[in-house]
Amino acid sequence: MFDAAVAAALPEKTVPQHLPKPPKGRTIVVGAGKASAAMAKAVEDVWQGPLEGLVVTRYGHAVPCKHIEIVEAAHPVPDANGEAAARRILEMVQGLTEDDLVIALISGGGSALLAMPGEGLTLDDKRAVNKALLASGASIDEMNCVRKHLSGIKGGRLAAAAYPAKMVSLLISDVPGDGPAVIASGPTVADRTTSEDALGILKKYNITEPKAAVDFIARGAGETIKPEDKRLSNSSDVLIATPQMSLEAAAEVARAHGITPVILGDAIEGEAREVARVMAGIARQSARFGQPEKAPCVLLSGGETTVTVRGKGRGGRNVEFLLALAIALDGLPKVSALAADTDGIDGSEDNAGAIATPDTLARAASRGVDAKAHLANNDGYSFFAALDDLVVTGPTLTNVNDFRAILISEN
Repeated sequence: MFDAAVAAALPEKTVPQHLPKPPKGRTIVVGAGKASAAMAKAVEDVWQGPLEGLVVTRYGHAVPCKHIEIVEAAHPVPDANGEAAARRILEMVQGLTEDDLVIALISGGGSALLAMPGEGLTLDDKRAVNKALLASGASIDEMNCVRKHLSGIKGGRLAAAAYPAKMVSLLISDVPGDGPAVIASGPTVADRTTSEDALGILKKYNITEPKAAVDFIARGAGETIKPEDKRLSNSSDVLIATPQMSLEAAAEVARAHGITPVILGDAIEGEAREVARVMAGIARQSARFGQPEKAPCVLLSGGETTVTVRGKGRGGRNVEFLLALAIALDGLPKVSALAADTDGIDGSEDNAGAIATPDTLARAASRGVDAKAHLANNDGYSFFAALDDLVVTGPTLTNVNDFRAILISEN
């Protein structure tokens, strides 16, 4: 089911059918995200006519292209490569005409990869805010709202710079709700959030440093491009892959094996361990009473949970979710689960996620591995590594957020 979810969102399958017709003038391809290099390759494979461009992707996610330059940069905390690539991309789309076409390839991870600070800010300012947000438990919507208002390229600024050229953005969604303005902080999409909203988020999580960044937002210096802006009049966007599409692909696999799928939602958010407790309750109800579905069934869900970091372990939101789920289920028979990120990277580790089975806690105890202590230390990675139950795929070259499957079997 996980393989099917990933396959449904692969650029080679989703990009070609959404490409516009070649223009009279130049075709420039730009983009950012974990899937952007694979998206660029998918464009090159079918494009009729000359093209050029530059996309930036995460280290290890590059795909060789002939005409489109691929740059790798750091994620989730930005680095100088991302900043330099963002500046080059912005320059590349300037000075175009109405006869020219810009194809923007945007996917999850693009916000950190397009690391161009607003005027007067430094990359270190942005890094500091990013690290604080990642550790705070802030939602992806909240993080991206702040990022937009510290940026010189996001929040519609890339599309505004390309005017009057036609811009078509192909989006692979990794965000709950699939809002185009949220994916990669919407570099090509109008933004309805304000500097005041961003400041409220910083206050909510008590982020007061660096002062330069907080002051920048407070005085409205990073206000984003709004829907009524004329410079967005030639820009359009298309969602080519979403978490729901991937959940439906997984559901088809379940049905083919005689298992009833129950899709609980494609946009589930919240603290990973709290979401796990809720999911455990639903699984227990299904195993005991056949509600919302009797066995054999599978509870499928997507979205992006968060982790408020309190410990010093090797984490990742999917292993945090799964460890909390295993503890809540407490060895409940006939219930197994997988939680993994469809991009192949859970947080900043080398695994996509992990698998839990009814004997997970017993096997851990037999090896002297304390499940509750590992959860308290945000150390789900080490817990599942000790059991050899990590799911390791390497970069999948797409990204439609987290995939969770809880299987309730008959036997």
